[in-house]
Amino acid sequence: MAASPGTPTKNGRPRGNPMRKVALRNLAAHKVRLALTLLSVVLGTAFIAGSFVFTDTLQRTFDGIFEDEAKGVDVRVSPENQQSFGVPIAVVDQISRTEGVRAVAPNVNGPLVLLNLENKPVQTGGAPSWGESYVPPERAVAEPKKFIEGAPPTATGQVAINSGGADRAGLKVGDTAKVLIPSRSTQQSPTIDVTISGIYTVASDTGGFIGLIFDDTQARQLFTDGYHVAYVDVAASSGVAGDDLRDRIAEQLPGFKVQNGEQVRADLKSQVSEALNFINYFLLAFGAIALIVGTFIIYNTFSMIVAQRLRELALLRAVGASRRQVGNTVISEALVIGFIGSAIGLAAGVGLAFGLSALLNAFDLGLPTGSMTVLPRTIVVGLVVGLLVTVVSAYAPARRAAKIPPVEAMREEFASAGDSLRVRTLVGAVLGVIGVVLVALGAQSTGGNAAATVGVGALALIFAVLLASPALSRPVVGTLGVLVRPFGPIGRMARNNAVRNPRRTAATAFALTLGLMLVSAIGILGASAKSSVGVLVDKGVAADYVLAGPQQSQLLGLPLGVPDAVKQAVPEVAQAVGLRGAAVQIGDDQLAGVSPDGPLEGVLNYDILRGTGTLGDNDILVDDTEAADRNWKVGQTVELTTLDKNQKVPVTIAGVYKKTPLLGSMVLSPGVFQKVTPVAFQNNFFVLVKAKPGTDLTAMRTDLAKATDRFAVVQVQDREEFKGAQGRQINTLLAILYGLLALAVVIAILGIINTLALSVVERRREIGMLRAVGTTRAQVRRSIYLESMLIAVFGAIVGVLLGIGLGIGFLRTLRDFGIDQISIPWNQLVAVLIASAVVGVLAAVWPGIRAARTPPLAAIADL
Repeated sequence: MAASPGTPTKNGRPRGNPMRKVALRNLAAHKVRLALTLLSVVLGTAFIAGSFVFTDTLQRTFDGIFEDEAKGVDVRVSPENQQSFGVPIAVVDQISRTEGVRAVAPNVNGPLVLLNLENKPVQTGGAPSWGESYVPPERAVAEPKKFIEGAPPTATGQVAINSGGADRAGLKVGDTAKVLIPSRSTQQSPTIDVTISGIYTVASDTGGFIGLIFDDTQARQLFTDGYHVAYVDVAASSGVAGDDLRDRIAEQLPGFKVQNGEQVRADLKSQVSEALNFINYFLLAFGAIALIVGTFIIYNTFSMIVAQRLRELALLRAVGASRRQVGNTVISEALVIGFIGSAIGLAAGVGLAFGLSALLNAFDLGLPTGSMTVLPRTIVVGLVVGLLVTVVSAYAPARRAAKIPPVEAMREEFASAGDSLRVRTLVGAVLGVIGVVLVALGAQSTGGNAAATVGVGALALIFAVLLASPALSRPVVGTLGVLVRPFGPIGRMARNNAVRNPRRTAATAFALTLGLMLVSAIGILGASAKSSVGVLVDKGVAADYVLAGPQQSQLLGLPLGVPDAVKQAVPEVAQAVGLRGAAVQIGDDQLAGVSPDGPLEGVLNYDILRGTGTLGDNDILVDDTEAADRNWKVGQTVELTTLDKNQKVPVTIAGVYKKTPLLGSMVLSPGVFQKVTPVAFQNNFFVLVKAKPGTDLTAMRTDLAKATDRFAVVQVQDREEFKGAQGRQINTLLAILYGLLALAVVIAILGIINTLALSVVERRREIGMLRAVGTTRAQVRRSIYLESMLIAVFGAIVGVLLGIGLGIGFLRTLRDFGIDQISIPWNQLVAVLIASAVVGVLAAVWPGIRAARTPPLAAIADL
């Protein structure tokens, strides 16, 4: 750009960069437009940054918890699988005889439920509730725990508790309490009385964790079969290197995990990191959705800004600015917006992570808390993503602005000239056909590959809608014009404004389309999951009552003694069958099934296709899918392996049943269950109760509650209540998803506000002319409201229809997981459409007021 005669120069060149000044002054001159564009960048970046901050904080907190684990331990020997029987006593003796070993410290542990002074379970919010053995200092290898009150247990009946658990239970040294051990046999009392001997601290003792330390003798009675321990800590003799001893023991014990203390801590941290990665990916997925929605809003904003500034940019070209300089002006504005928005988004991300942490703690989900952690990676990613999204969104408008012929652009009619929609519509139609075919193909089968096929098809359909929606908007919005017909000429004007610029209408509506597509698909998934559970219970459960544990129970189920207690105390009970979870290894595959402690006929409806449903001591039943895949026959003997692969159990296939989610892949006899399941993991996850004919079920319910009162955690539910409990769990998950999706919808609403505000500026002269010929301020506002409503309803209709199609496609791939019913929540979808119309009106309030305040004469005279 050439210097004007009065421009200060240095060495014959203009001082400073005039185009940069143009860009900065343009931003300063349009503060509202700047704020709205910034907001879309801030929200998208905040979610990405917040996801990293939240999971990094959790990771560092867990790392701190594990920092003291296995301190002072030279070698730890443990089973490869956590749900294995453990380390045999014979192996402990072998370790103690190994050259270079100074001391060994076997440790046992297992799950439990602490009851408070009112005999109610102390809820942990999902955090572990665990008991372990106390090893006296003279026999200990690891560093001892730090006691803040009292002393460690020295006899049966004494326990020490962590300070966080003591606070939750309201216990202090000297208090007595009860502890429920779910794995205790039916001949034993489910609870034991304990006295608090001491209180100890652990790192980050928050988040609901309850840790009880028992006398070693009692711990072994409670948590082991008498032949195994959980793990063995080893101390090396003087002059023996810990790593050398580790290698020596590892050579003697193939099939076991042999690690030094540092490796134990690294292993624990790795497990937590892997678990947290899922949370991070989950949150980042919603952050990506927010960014995608924000990207279209930013793109739409810059496109409108360029369209409104055509004459200004043409004037710059006329006075000497090059195409590159004009394009760089727009890109410079994007860089400023991207940098400021990303920086604010980073700060907002920390606040979002803090709020998310506080929310989860309010729901008592058992997560530990710690100071917020902001790593350099979070800052770099946040800034790069925000800048990249903004600059990429501005690139196409900048490129288009640079190609504007100066003389043509200064003509008034140039701004209204639009490019043909034919090519993009044709490409969109092709992508739409490809997407429909892929979704249909994926829906024909199940599993990960099928879901991936549907996912690719969904992506193709989203791009199809993006490309074809301008052409689609004209007929659809034109048809929706019937909604505003009662408003007369004002309604027709609103409809014409929405149809006149299909690119702007489609781009504005697309953000809402994407958000409501996900809302609709998730709504269908939730409704179908609840419907599938309902059908499964109605058809499969013949019992009158289901005994279950609390939804947030730290137990995997119910104590083993519940079925016998019910049968002995309630004469009206015809059957009480406990269903216990079981997992076994077959070759390289791990299979899950159930083991009933009595006959299933009468409490469950299931189809035996071949053989018999009666189980002998060493018998199993398998579902037809598993039998076909493995070519198993009735009467055939197969070999099961425990999860630690140390014990092989030959079993006979007694029968084959039709696959049902109620039974898993196989049904194990009680004898086989005892052989493959460690004592600490033996419990019922449900107990099915069938009444004798003619029983008063209401009175029986009261008797069941009394009979199970001593177990503290049992909930008595009829079939409808049981279905409702499963539905509430689904609703909780949906609430979290909807809460995260609300961000995308909020950004979409801001996009509508932004677009309407910019369109008011674009139509300033038009609005001024309407006011000059007698249109009232109320009528101007009403036309803006109605236009916004039409755009919002158009986006919502496309989003809901797309969500229904994709939701059904994904559901068809989940048939093997028990979700075999397709239920469309029509009431919810209609409510979404109505809410979209309301949102459209609310989004137009500020732009409408701004339009109504346009001075008629000043607007007409504005050039």
